Amino acid sequence: MKTLTSDNKIKLKKKRRSWLKRVHQLFKQGPKNRKQLTELLHYAAQRNLLNAQALKMLEGVLQISDIHVRDIMVPHAKITVISEKAQLSEVLPLVIESGHSRFPVINEERHVIGLLMAKDLLKYNPLHQDHFAIPDVLRPVVFIPESKRLDSLLEEFQHKHYHMAIVVDEYGAVSGLVTIEDVLEEIVGEIEDEYDANDEIFVEEQNPNQFIVKAIMPIEDFNHFFNSHLATDQFDTIGGVIANRFGYLPKRGANITLHPFRFKVLRADNRVIRLLQVNIEKNLTKKSELSK
Repeated sequence: MKTLTSDNKIKLKKKRRSWLKRVHQLFKQGPKNRKQLTELLHYAAQRNLLNAQALKMLEGVLQISDIHVRDIMVPHAKITVISEKAQLSEVLPLVIESGHSRFPVINEERHVIGLLMAKDLLKYNPLHQDHFAIPDVLRPVVFIPESKRLDSLLEEFQHKHYHMAIVVDEYGAVSGLVTIEDVLEEIVGEIEDEYDANDEIFVEEQNPNQFIVKAIMPIEDFNHFFNSHLATDQFDTIGGVIANRFGYLPKRGANITLHPFRFKVLRADNRVIRLLQVNIEKNLTKKSELSK
């Protein structure tokens, strides 16, 4: 067991006084940049002037000015769309199965022409479909560029009173969608829905060599699913393994390789990694679909 010598104690006290002096200066003069403001917030949390959740939210508010829509949008391939000519018998099962409240509506050229809200279907009787036509309930759609910053988008959501926007690339093609919930999750963390249909699924296959994996997936299950041999003695989840290999809590977009896997952090907050993209660098046999 290590003990502190007198010299080390003196150095530690000097270092502590130096740090307290810096904090005092921040309070006295006010923070001059974001780094100083973050230090001030952490000091306030240490003094119990802020609780952990409040600190996390304040840091999230500061960070969204550096995040762009492209970083958090639902990609085009995962959007559930509805044809403007779809009948009620086609629309209702899709709405029920997906569990979403808003759906982009496309025309014959597959251009997004508006939004359909699930609640607007309540007035229709499934047994009398002659009176139903999607154009009658179509709502306006908002288009935004991939490069839009989240702080600007949140302000737009609030002032213009809409909750979903279609994201387009520099050529005007649809590349994804984003909701106000997506933005708020960057501030408060993951917003769980007790009715989420796939909240017990750990792995979603995008193609034979690319998967979306929840960071809470147990290591044993990860190894079973991917026929791999990651160590299970130190950490319970794949997120714990990845955070340990980084040596710090990585931010969105960070990459690391654990052969034969290439991991990319898709979602993380100030405490844990939440979602990972896993690319396989060589062919492995996927054993079975996996859930909790």
